[in-house]
Amino acid sequence: MDKIKTIVSELIVDVRAQKLRAFLTMFGIIWGTVAIIVLVAFGMGFKRQMSINMHGIGEHIAIMYPGRTTKPWEGFGIGRPMSFVEEDVKMLKAQVTNIKSISPEYSRRTVARVGENILNPLVAGVLPNYSEMRNVLPVTGGRFINDLDSEQRRRVAFIGDKVKEFLFGEADAVGRLVYIGEVPFTVIGVMQKKTQNSSYNARDQDRIYIPASTYASVYGVVKLSNIIYQVKNPTLGEETVREVREVLGKKYKFDPTDKDAVWIWDTTMFDKFIFYFFLGLNIFLGLIGSFTLGVAGVGVANIMYIVVQERIKEIGIKRAVGAKRSNILAQFFMETFFIIFLGSSIGFLLAFGIIQGLQFIPIKEFVGTPELSIEVVAVTVAVLMIIGLIAGFLPARKAANLDVVECLRT
Repeated sequence: MDKIKTIVSELIVDVRAQKLRAFLTMFGIIWGTVAIIVLVAFGMGFKRQMSINMHGIGEHIAIMYPGRTTKPWEGFGIGRPMSFVEEDVKMLKAQVTNIKSISPEYSRRTVARVGENILNPLVAGVLPNYSEMRNVLPVTGGRFINDLDSEQRRRVAFIGDKVKEFLFGEADAVGRLVYIGEVPFTVIGVMQKKTQNSSYNARDQDRIYIPASTYASVYGVVKLSNIIYQVKNPTLGEETVREVREVLGKKYKFDPTDKDAVWIWDTTMFDKFIFYFFLGLNIFLGLIGSFTLGVAGVGVANIMYIVVQERIKEIGIKRAVGAKRSNILAQFFMETFFIIFLGSSIGFLLAFGIIQGLQFIPIKEFVGTPELSIEVVAVTVAVLMIIGLIAGFLPARKAANLDVVECLRT
């Protein structure tokens, strides 16, 4: 403990004697720390916001549409139109192992009316599991379609928040009637507002959802508009798409490699792109911050070399009265670490203040805001440790290896 107090007191004396030099040395560490934290935190925040925006449509999902064949297969020519029915949903769930959840989807644009308020939203017929797959969640006091609604073909409707706003205004919509076409439906829930930068057919805020069974009976249809499924393992997205086409190809007699026969939008491909893109971006931003901090470390090492040169006589006297090389090594090594620790601590505080300040700038929806996470702190501490070891060890080793006689002679 006494040894540490001695080192700290000597460091304070050196700082007071060379205030400008000490300030410039610590400023480099402060600036480097702020740079690496803010840059990496900005990259993490950007990644998080992009993920939120993308997953507004649903997490690890794929949307598939019937198309037309473009390849001949087993005697069948090209140009045959495909179509889906609800039995296909059960077949895919049973035969494709990576499918976690799946739902048919009927859809059409139909007039919706409440009093004198008239809208032309997209009306979709879906199953209860659609809510979780697509992040279509109800606000407090309401609910999504359930199994009884589907089994009993109830005329109930779950509406998007913009639909509610237009048809009901500020009034509570749950429990009230909305006419879809000429058929009355009871509103059972309103969707929570969400960020959604991608969609198909229509944004969720502009939709009305009813049970698939009710949709089929009211409109007298059997052919689905599309099928949506969620995978268990998103890294197997491409394999799952291939299996889906193989299963449907056997039933409908088309080439499984014919992508136009069944068009599939696999959002897990974008998840993979986001992962690798932001991995590269964060490494790049981390390297920029690390180089800035590395330059500051070189400055610290140079200053410590100068300090060693100025204290040659002191080192000689200490060695002459019994100080070991390890004592001298520890002294200068600790002094370097104190400088880096003090500078990085100030840098952490400044970076935290900058990150908190950026939370109030209206850019979150577009590029996110910097996020001070465990990963950011871990990267910064690791870089500081490496720089501290290099910047502290080299000058300290030089001081410890000085010849005692030459030091006293100087």
